[in-house]
Amino acid sequence: MDNWGHAPGTAGMGRRRFLGYVLAASTLTVAAELGEAVLAPEEAAAVVPSVPGPAEIYDLNDMLTDAALPTANLITIRIDSDGTASFGLPRAEVGQGITTSSAMLIAEELDLPLDRVRVTLADARPELLFNQLTGGSNTTISTFTPIRVAAAVARGRLLRAAALELGEALGTLTAKAGVITSSATGRSLTYGELAEKAAAVTSSQVSVALKEAAEFAVIGTAQRRIDARDAVTGRKKFAMDLHIPDALPTMVCRPPTINGTVRSVDNPAEVRAMPGITDVVAVSTGVAVRGRTFGQCIDAVRALKVTWGPGTADAHSDDTVRDELREAELPLPALGLLTKSVDARFTFHFASNSALETNCAIADVREDSAEIWGSLKSPITAQEQIALKLGLPVSAVRVHVTEGGGSFGRKLFHDAAAEAAEISKAMGKPVKLMWHRTDDFRQGRTHPMATSRVRATYALGQVLTYDQRHTSVATDFGHGVGEIITAQAARLPVGDLTFSETIFALSQQTPYDFGVVTQVLGETDKGFNTGSMRNIYSPNVRCAQELVVDELAKRMGKDPYRFRRDFLKDERARAVLDKVADVGNWGRAMPAGTAQGIALHPEYHACVAVLAEIDCRPETTGRTVRDAYTGPRVTKVVCAVDVGLAVNPRGLEAQMMGGIMDGIAITLSSGLHLDHGHFLEGSWDNYFYTRQWNTPPELEIVVMPPTTGQPGGAGELAVAGAAAAVACAYGRATGTMPTSFPLNHGGPLGFEPLPTTPPIPASPTDGLDRAF
Repeated sequence: MDNWGHAPGTAGMGRRRFLGYVLAASTLTVAAELGEAVLAPEEAAAVVPSVPGPAEIYDLNDMLTDAALPTANLITIRIDSDGTASFGLPRAEVGQGITTSSAMLIAEELDLPLDRVRVTLADARPELLFNQLTGGSNTTISTFTPIRVAAAVARGRLLRAAALELGEALGTLTAKAGVITSSATGRSLTYGELAEKAAAVTSSQVSVALKEAAEFAVIGTAQRRIDARDAVTGRKKFAMDLHIPDALPTMVCRPPTINGTVRSVDNPAEVRAMPGITDVVAVSTGVAVRGRTFGQCIDAVRALKVTWGPGTADAHSDDTVRDELREAELPLPALGLLTKSVDARFTFHFASNSALETNCAIADVREDSAEIWGSLKSPITAQEQIALKLGLPVSAVRVHVTEGGGSFGRKLFHDAAAEAAEISKAMGKPVKLMWHRTDDFRQGRTHPMATSRVRATYALGQVLTYDQRHTSVATDFGHGVGEIITAQAARLPVGDLTFSETIFALSQQTPYDFGVVTQVLGETDKGFNTGSMRNIYSPNVRCAQELVVDELAKRMGKDPYRFRRDFLKDERARAVLDKVADVGNWGRAMPAGTAQGIALHPEYHACVAVLAEIDCRPETTGRTVRDAYTGPRVTKVVCAVDVGLAVNPRGLEAQMMGGIMDGIAITLSSGLHLDHGHFLEGSWDNYFYTRQWNTPPELEIVVMPPTTGQPGGAGELAVAGAAAAVACAYGRATGTMPTSFPLNHGGPLGFEPLPTTPPIPASPTDGLDRAF
């Protein structure tokens, strides 16, 4: 049996067959296969000449996909009487476009128009176990086959029902655009007319064959997002758009330093008497206020007089954390006497996930039940941990997954949902909790500060060794891989580092034949609220490696592009590198102070190459790198991407564009300044994400033709490649390899920090004073 239950060599089977289920239901409901057959590995590929790293053999995405397979049959598609297909996607849509790509898979195998497919987000379902985690660029990879199998089962069932209803041979029937037609008589029936007739009284297992790539009419075509109209017309519903009875706006007055605690509230009665305010209560994270409008809540938060206890990082500033990281760095191997080396140490400062939607959630906690609404990428973990905190059985806590306005790793954590539940329980009332933007920057999750120490040795035109010691403030993986067991294990005193080491080893790889290669993670301080920002460790690790590759090329007298090409292990990687060099006109003459940079990043069975051009001339940009608002300008980016099979090339292009903007930001301008236990940034006007002036006026994305029959990971792919390409361009333009990121971090702030108490602006803005 192959890994989807197909016995090789079976007569009459010209293509791989898959097992699925027809489930007992009032209308046709189908699911994909379940069982050990799914987990059996394919025949191993030939061994590559160089020694592969762990992530080249079995990466994080493989682990997430294998973990999801045993519950694949619990992901169902339903055909309704109006002829539409309904699918509850057990992943979170946070702008990456997975509702569209999932609908495309269904439309393809079901022969149904895309606009007849309805994709919603599934509530937390503990029975899905590891199958409801959105992360690691895994959604399309792990659901690609199960969704198609379920849709193919539905199509087959509809055809059989039509054969019985029309009294004609199955072979004379064809399905197209939701209608089944007889080639013999021309008679037809719609899917809607057949939905009840195709339904099953009992569940049964069936075998189906999926379409070959040559038959695809939807998969691989550029499609507009199915939610685009709702997004641009304001109809799309995020958590704060929901109208839950009696759930009033709620905000929290937070401590001035990270994880500070409430010692006393001096004027609760005075604040409770303010216009519109209904409740004031101290909780574990600060002092919560509930009112008729968010504007009134802001006024109440500002009026609170709170005595705060110390936080978990009060003694820390950027310099102390950097010193701590350097002291914790693991040693590099001894340097041989007869070899030359490139030695470098890089520093990467704290950064924010920068999701446009701030942390928010709605909670209605009662004596024997609770109901939560929020954008959650690990809803099972949220449900189980909130139930534990409230002292309720998991079955008594309902968690509804709403669409999210961005995440970039932020919504792997359910901080807002847990906080809303705590506040609702304390007040005995439903709450609509929203964090202020400043809350997100100062008390939210951050990408941890890190150093990367690299040594590469070379001789006689060959790179002999490459060693990298990446040392980071501890990354919190308390979301686990989607349920409470791994979530709790990740927080154990020993388990947390083990968990981090596993994620690091399964996500980091070197695309070059550099002899003996080692990449090792070390962790330190746990007093910060950290998380997996988009691409986890890769933007820092790859940026350091690609800068060292440029330096190796320089010392060995080779062109950076040609040097990379000569040492690449993989033909797919070589193809994307060649493509950006060609399209981007690599090596063209450029004025002094400007330059091109090129970089490569392989990840999750996909690879990307990025060519960036940068202008570092103050006389042309009117800016200097020491000014937070100013600095080098990226003038052109060319990106070539190979994800194996692009389900929606238009969506893939959008993913690459977003990742490129992230890469530009983390290299040039977006970082957090830590000063005695708090971050100085407090709003978008002083957290310098990529601005319009630094968005490259020339941006070209090249989606490579399909190279495999399966999709690879795309959600995070471009971030590391873009970050590294921009850093390499800067190094070539200035003649000095950059070693501290973002580049503007060491200069003047360029802004006046908001006060730390209370940590929100003086007046309501952004329409927050509207009533709910």
